[in-house]
This record gives sequence, structure tokens and C-alpha cells, in this order.
Amino acid sequence: MKGYGMIDVNKPGWLEKERPVAGPMDAIVRPIAVAPCSSDTHAMHGGSGRIQNRILGHEAVGEVVEVGNLVKNFHPGDIVVVPCCTPNWTEKAMQKRGSNNAHDIGMMKSFKFLSSKDGVFAEFFHVNQADSNLVLLPENVSVDAALMTVDMMSTGFYGVEMADVQFGDTVVVFGIGPVGLMAVAGAALRGAGRIIAIGTRPNCVALAKEYGATDIVSYKEGDVVEQILKMEGQVDCVIIAGGNAQSMNQALSITKPNGTIANVNFYDASEQFEIPTYLWGLGMSDITIRGGFCPGGAYRVEKMLRLISAGRVHPEKLLNYSFEGFEKIEEAFKVMDEKPKDLIKPVVHIKW
Repeated sequence: MKGYGMIDVNKPGWLEKERPVAGPMDAIVRPIAVAPCSSDTHAMHGGSGRIQNRILGHEAVGEVVEVGNLVKNFHPGDIVVVPCCTPNWTEKAMQKRGSNNAHDIGMMKSFKFLSSKDGVFAEFFHVNQADSNLVLLPENVSVDAALMTVDMMSTGFYGVEMADVQFGDTVVVFGIGPVGLMAVAGAALRGAGRIIAIGTRPNCVALAKEYGATDIVSYKEGDVVEQILKMEGQVDCVIIAGGNAQSMNQALSITKPNGTIANVNFYDASEQFEIPTYLWGLGMSDITIRGGFCPGGAYRVEKMLRLISAGRVHPEKLLNYSFEGFEKIEEAFKVMDEKPKDLIKPVVHIKW
């Protein structure tokens, strides 16, 4: 079969691979819509170590073409939503932590499409433990909306969950790319009183406001910490969905004692956190700092889809570059890598 990914670091291209085989609990899926992600381009540039001959992609809606003999809930022809993280639910670590921990046998190891096997930019891809890691596409949810649940919405909402946003809280969201925009939407659904989003791209700013941002802060207009402290003072929660290692110090500067900072930003291995002790109240501020990767599995994505079905959130609005055809994965990937100024998120629709 054919797939698109990385031949080597900084060398993307098409690969020829053996078609994957389903184990007794697994499924083989053919993609009908995929979305390149910055994690894919980050990996291609060596951000996840030297990966060779790996098909990339971890955001997909697809059609089941084969299931193992122990799979109960899915059959060939089913249209399914595929979470980006597909844990091995029989691992002891998963039994201890439950579905809120995506790391079954080591950090980020449930992110199998990148860390340990070929991804979804292929004619066929493998999903382990299908009954626990696939979700049927609801009739009243579009393919594009469903596609955004598997990573962007799930990750942005996880930032909101880690930040423990409560009714009436003031929340700051660093970065309003697709994950940050979903964090804005999630904070609004959680009942945040004031949502301050940090970003500059006009289309992202407009969508942030539509999703519930009450204020926009631009780094082009001065120091963002000074701007926020002037307009609000310190805030209850900060969600970091963009920036660099210095964003943590900015977050500490604007967070109240007993507040919470949640990080869903993927930093480069070359960066270092250097936190002056006074920013954390000499260790006495009771500010909670959490960071994590979005949970995996079917249960979580089902909840995301339920919100869409009820009309409470519209994540399909993130998709503003559209491509048609399997071969267009290459072009969509390059767009994601080059990031034109108006890009939010690309999608590739595939007809077989």
C-alpha cells in the first residue's frame, strides 16, 4: 500500500508499505478525511528524534474494512471517528489511571500513530483494540466536525479540564491556533466569566471571539503580561496552547495565588524552563502547574461528539484549507509545514 510520511528527518515523501494486519481485537480502516497537524511536521523536522520510513498522520475519520474475530461493535463499512491516542487498555498503568491518562506503557506511548507505528496518511491503517478506540460517526455530525474532535478539540478541552475552569473564572489562553481556539470554546462551555485570548492573526481573532473570547491581547501592542495586569490584574486560570518556554514565566506572572496553569503546548527539546522563584511565590503561592497530552480512547471522543450533536460547539470552523483526493495529502502537509498567515487547519477529503 501507499502512504505519506517521513523517509528520514527533513525528508518527507511517499512510502510503499505492507498493508497492516488486524489482530483479534483490532480493525483496519481506510481514511475518508484526514488533517495534517503541527505534530506531524514537528516530527518530520526531527522534533521526535530520528524516525525513518514512518507514515505520518493521527487525525482521521474513516471506513472500517476489516475487523478481528473478537471485535463486537464494528463491522466492515462502518464510518468511524479515530482518536489520535489509542491506548492499550489492558496495560496495568491504564487500569490504575483510567481513561484520563493516555500513557499506558510510557510517556505518550498511547500516541501510537507517531511513536510506534504508521499513521493515517495511508491507503489503510491499523487501530488497536477497536471496541475501545473507535467511535461510530453520529448521523447528525459532519465528517469535518468529527475530524476535529480526535485531537484539536480533545486537546484544547483537556487544557480547560487541567486548568479546572469554574463558573465566573477569568481565563487567559496563550495562543489561538486550532488547539487554543478549542480551549477558548471549552472555557466558555465551562462557564468562564472573562476569557482573554492572546493572538494576532485576524481570522483566528475573529473565531476566538465567536467561540467566546471576551478580550484579545496582541504581543504586537506591547508586553502581554503588562497588558493583562492592566486590564484585569491576576487571573484564575491560564491555558498555554502556544508560545515557547518563556510562556510559563508569563503565565506565572499573571496567575493568582491558588490559581492553575495548564499546558498543552508541545515544546522543543532544545528549550529550558528557567523560573525565578519569586514568580512562584518562593514556592508558597499554591499555584498549580499541570501539563499533559490529551487522553485517548472512545469514551472521550464520544463526549466530544455529543457536544457537537447538541449544537454547543462547532469545531469544523477550524478547517479553512480544503483539499480533495488521497494524493493531495502531500500538498496539505506542505501547507501545514509552511503555515501561511491565514492558515488555521487543513483537511483532505478522500473518495475511493
